[in-house]
Amino acid sequence: MPRDRERERLLPEVHVWRLLLLWVALLALFGVLVHRLWSLQVAQSSEYQRRLVKQSLRSVRLPGIRGRIYDRNGERLADNQPSYCVSLYLEELRKTGSVQRTVDAVMDTLYRLAETMDRPLQLTPQDVRLHLGRRTPLPLVAWRGLDEVAVARFMEHALEFPGAALTVEPVRVYPQGAVAGHVLGYVGRADDTTLRDYTADHEPETYHYYLPEMAGKSGIEKRLDGLLRANEGGKLEIQVDVTGFKFDEVSTRAPGMGSDITLALDLRIQRAAEQALAGERGAVVVVDPRNGDILALASMPGYNPNDFIPAVPADIWNRLLKDPARPLFNRATGGEYAPGSTFKPVTLLAALESGRIKADTRYSCPGYFDLGSHRFRCWQHWGHGAIDLQAAIRYSCNVYLYHSALDAGADSVQAMARAVGFGRKTDISLDFERAGLVPDAAWKRAARHDNWRDGDTCNLAIGQGALLVTPLQLAMFAAALANGGTLWHPRLMARIVTASGVTNIIPATAVEDGPHWQPQNIRVVRQGMRDAVNQPDGSGKRAMLPNVVVAAKTGTAEYGVKGAGRKMTWMIAFAPYDQPRYALALLVEDGISGGTTAAPRVKQLLTQVFNEVEHMNLPLPAAPLRPTPDPNAPADEEPPAEEPA
Repeated sequence: MPRDRERERLLPEVHVWRLLLLWVALLALFGVLVHRLWSLQVAQSSEYQRRLVKQSLRSVRLPGIRGRIYDRNGERLADNQPSYCVSLYLEELRKTGSVQRTVDAVMDTLYRLAETMDRPLQLTPQDVRLHLGRRTPLPLVAWRGLDEVAVARFMEHALEFPGAALTVEPVRVYPQGAVAGHVLGYVGRADDTTLRDYTADHEPETYHYYLPEMAGKSGIEKRLDGLLRANEGGKLEIQVDVTGFKFDEVSTRAPGMGSDITLALDLRIQRAAEQALAGERGAVVVVDPRNGDILALASMPGYNPNDFIPAVPADIWNRLLKDPARPLFNRATGGEYAPGSTFKPVTLLAALESGRIKADTRYSCPGYFDLGSHRFRCWQHWGHGAIDLQAAIRYSCNVYLYHSALDAGADSVQAMARAVGFGRKTDISLDFERAGLVPDAAWKRAARHDNWRDGDTCNLAIGQGALLVTPLQLAMFAAALANGGTLWHPRLMARIVTASGVTNIIPATAVEDGPHWQPQNIRVVRQGMRDAVNQPDGSGKRAMLPNVVVAAKTGTAEYGVKGAGRKMTWMIAFAPYDQPRYALALLVEDGISGGTTAAPRVKQLLTQVFNEVEHMNLPLPAAPLRPTPDPNAPADEEPPAEEPA
């Protein structure tokens, strides 16, 4: 008995209620764990699955479809065409282990493809490695712009190349080649930061990757890029695995479409304008004087915008940049030149409108005009005798213009020049337009630190001195002369058709502060321009057409080192005289004179226009010849600008 009591004393005391409490606690903890596991794996499984999918999704912006450009008759000027490519899907070519093993596998496939299609290899191992590091889920485009032969060879052996596929990319194409290149411009790759799409809540949409989108870089393509480019690109969502390779496509949204644009340009007249300047450096602009439509706008030499697609090769770009003829420069809108005698109608209209002279006012031309100690000469050194205003235009008499400008005053001539659009931009839908210059007393004080003198007025009267205009400005002035005094804003864009099919017509608009000429004043100036072409002794007689009355004014302006004999040669014209449908300004750099160099080219241009557009059957003139300039030969319209007196 004592031994049993001793054993009971040594055994620990067991508290049943504590054991029960421990078991309850363990069961509770186990229940919480089970509940948490159930919550995570069952109740909230869809939420976590959504988060998993979201983390593995990559959104890709697909390029929108760029709008097309047409001429006024529906001829395609800029369009899109499919470019056939061979692309590699790297998820099907990847190898386990290091990245280099995958690079080697891809390069092996590329070598075999190059041999099969007989095309040079265009990618390096470094290109493949960069793609794997930056754009892993996207296909690697190995060749672009494949021709039919290469496509046929690939398709014949396609089963031998798992992971390679024929894909299609849209590229810009200019079906007319170099025609209207300066008007259309060209496209290049858009900056990804400028691509903005929006969600249904009008929030900016973000993307992981951007496929190349075209953006205008010059010309109409640049100025109207917001219309031509689609408002919204397409969207592709792809799911990637833990290594970043694609294994599924989740959803897509079709890309949007840009607006189609119809220009006022007439392809037939544009071709004729460029042919008239073949082999020359110059510009020509043809306008419809009834509404300001730009029917042709050419600058020569030009370039082929197709050379810039998809990217201009370095050798072509360097050749264009280094060419002394400056083929990338749009002379029609960006070239600033002294207008020479084409400015004389401005001076005479200013004098007529001021009331200081009349149509029958006569001045005597002995072949020179003395102003103080300086003598300003007429181009016809033996003079024109006593002539009236109409004859002064016919013969392009400088002395008559000196008298008229001094009688009217420089302020009147300058105000008229600004009223007809000189010294300010026309705001045509093209980039890099220049405003020209109408010099006045304030300009001379600021630029030359000198006062305005009567000699400056004489130079201004005949379109010399510091006066600068663009061919486009002169063409719009010629249109105002043709229609009797309405100065139009140039209308290059005629119609917009949106992706939804809505058509918007661009109305013709006149310049609000344009000229206001008395009918009798513009009538006599127009008659003088008619005589200049259609009289045997007129300064523009080489532009005369059979069965069509042409009115025109020639111009020759010397530039550069005095006495070097370098001349800008001009002609402004409109036809038919009674109901003008075409007005133009044509410039040839380093010609002989307006009458010798520009007039025959105007005749060639107008002959083609009336034959091709109005279906007349005018005899084709001989191709204009280019005599070698003689620096010592005087101009047949105006002498070098004299120093102001």
